[in-house]
Amino acid sequence: MKKRTKIIILSAMVLLLGLTGYLNVVLNNSLSGGNNSDNSTTTSSYFAAYRNDRESTRDQEMLYYDAIITSGSSSAEAIKSAEEARLNLVQQMDKELVVEGLIKAKGFGDCVVTISNTNVNAVVKAKKLNSTEVAQIVAVIQGQLGTNIKNIKIIPVE
Repeated sequence: MKKRTKIIILSAMVLLLGLTGYLNVVLNNSLSGGNNSDNSTTTSSYFAAYRNDRESTRDQEMLYYDAIITSGSSSAEAIKSAEEARLNLVQQMDKELVVEGLIKAKGFGDCVVTISNTNVNAVVKAKKLNSTEVAQIVAVIQGQLGTNIKNIKIIPVE
């Protein structure tokens, strides 16, 4: 029964993470429009809000993993699974941070990178991307993550 409860809690966390991302995109789209100064403020707010949402969601996930690990009623299997999930999350956070930093180093104003099991999404602060800029971003992602080009999505956001 306790293992089932933990699975439900972890599933709820993943669902909340997806919902947070969806709401962030919906709210950002509803705020877009108006003149250029408002748009650049919205874009900056998008990147800041996304990072804040991502950080708070991950903090929550870490707390759940820590609760499972430190709980006296957790089975050895549940503890091992939580430790592995926690380690994977930390590694994913590190990879995203490195890739974001390298993309910014290529001259882009800001970016947010998300990594899933198969896909990598890069949201880049740019009105439009030419083929050279796309190639630079793809090179960074492939160099750091080894992701197939078919699994890379680059989204310019003005």
